[in-house]
Amino acid sequence: MTEPKYRAPRNRTLTLSSQERAFFQQNLLHLTAPAEPDELVNRTIHQNLDKAIPFLPERWVDLLIIDPPYNLRKEFGSATFQQVSDEKYSTWVESWLLPLIPMLKPTASVYVCGDWQSSPILYFVLKRVLHVRNRITWERDKGRGAKTNWKNSSEDIWFCTVSDTYTFNLDAVKIRRKVIAPYRDENGSPKDWDEADKTRLTHPSNLWTDITVPFWSMPENTDHPTQKPEKLLARLILASSNPGEVVFDPFLGSGTTSVVAKKLNRRYVGIEMDMDYACLAEKRLALAEENTRIQGYRNGVFQERNT
Repeated sequence: MTEPKYRAPRNRTLTLSSQERAFFQQNLLHLTAPAEPDELVNRTIHQNLDKAIPFLPERWVDLLIIDPPYNLRKEFGSATFQQVSDEKYSTWVESWLLPLIPMLKPTASVYVCGDWQSSPILYFVLKRVLHVRNRITWERDKGRGAKTNWKNSSEDIWFCTVSDTYTFNLDAVKIRRKVIAPYRDENGSPKDWDEADKTRLTHPSNLWTDITVPFWSMPENTDHPTQKPEKLLARLILASSNPGEVVFDPFLGSGTTSVVAKKLNRRYVGIEMDMDYACLAEKRLALAEENTRIQGYRNGVFQERNT
């Protein structure tokens, strides 16, 4: 591991000590032979994805969530992803996506993350093997400014299914919003809103503006460069899976998908090639044993940002 960074006193970023690394390393799974689903669930696999795929069973995944490296140069722990041509990136996506498809149940759903450059490439690959249902665009509330271009502060998530039969739990992902125009019926009673706090539950759209990217004061934050918020994963998992079902993330990173799946009573499997990130995922899973809170999601309802 690299030398520890200086942390401000109020910085809550999760880190991994050498002792913790040695402890959590014992929990990691490394596949050397074909495995059954029961051997995989609720485990973190430390392995290159292409090396693990041949040992994974068929038709065992209910929800597949994929957050691959985008087509730009980025350092992920000990590895660096280099930007390549669109054609080479498309070929790389096919190299792992096509072998993952047989692992999906006929009723499974798939979410794939991308930025503005990789998203079109992902779409053309996905539509050849899956039913593409929608494109979610979510606003990152921070981003690096540019002097000669628009600041990049949004990302896409492609929503796909294997077939026309799939899970979508609408009531589980409604959003509580403040009522701006509090209409009343002819009897003077509130119409579709709560008089106590002047809020109402609304249907979620494919434009998400209530997501906060993890930062130093949030207990879920890690040093992973592209960590997704737990609130974002909660919305995907609640909408497209049921308690007890299997959620699989083949690019696990610091473990957000597995952690949120655990907090929401799903079974999980994640693959991560970097040892430190895999161990950090295990640490977060251990912490989730006692703390199941998801920031921005409370009492079964998604809250607006900063509420």
